Amino acid sequence: MVHLDATQPGGTPTVPQRVSATRGTSRCATVGRVITADAQTLSAFWSARRDEAPELPEAVPEAWAFGATPDHADGLLDLVLRGIKDGTASSMWDYEATGDPLPEVGELSVILDGRGEPRAVIETTDLRVVPFDQVGEEHARAEGEGDRTLAHWRAVHERYWREHSENPRGYEPDMPVLCERFRLLWPEAPAEA
Repeated sequence: MVHLDATQPGGTPTVPQRVSATRGTSRCATVGRVITADAQTLSAFWSARRDEAPELPEAVPEAWAFGATPDHADGLLDLVLRGIKDGTASSMWDYEATGDPLPEVGELSVILDGRGEPRAVIETTDLRVVPFDQVGEEHARAEGEGDRTLAHWRAVHERYWREHSENPRGYEPDMPVLCERFRLLWPEAPAEA
């Protein structure tokens, strides 16, 4: 995971040359081709957000992307931007395998598109660890994918974790899943989704 919380004297955020979406890997983000954000682009993006909302922290939040491919990242981002998607799920086993820290309620994230461009800012609002086979309809609907049913959610996520898990255990019906809810801070979500 890349945290961009170091600042130079004067409060200017410092960022590495490239910012990778390593935490995003645990959060169902790209594998194989890790999506990265150019540090200058990310810093400029965050500076513009802070100009609009000075109450935002100086530290540039972690940047990551949804999905298993750049196209998948773009499709899931589109659901977020349209106000349809306000939930995501991650394998707790993947967090164990990668060593990524778990997200925290109140944490901000910059969401990247499939080309690594910063496109949104979200805030984590709720976290629950639930066995895969006990994830409910409400969470499936919050993820906004397909027909938004639990049956669709289970089929898609089982396939995802079988194919893309960072952990050799991959998928099991009772595997621990981190169900995360978030709200879109920027850009503003449409009034009715």
